[in-house]
Amino acid sequence: MAVRIEKSGPVWTVVHPALKPATQWIATVLRRFTCFLEFENDDAASVAVFWGEGGAFCAGWDLNKPHP
Repeated sequence: MAVRIEKSGPVWTVVHPALKPATQWIATVLRRFTCFLEFENDDAASVAVFWGEGGAFCAGWDLNKPHP
């Protein structure tokens, strides 16, 4: 499951999937980044909510993966 955007008028919810283990970690980080670039470039968008599925979420680095 990939990061997705749910739009409701000017409010966007960027939904981060529950990934454990984070098998697609780099792809997920890049997709999250492109979601926010898309939001930034949409004049109709005014609020972005960052949401994590699965009961827990961290926007930081996966400490079990080497950093690029």
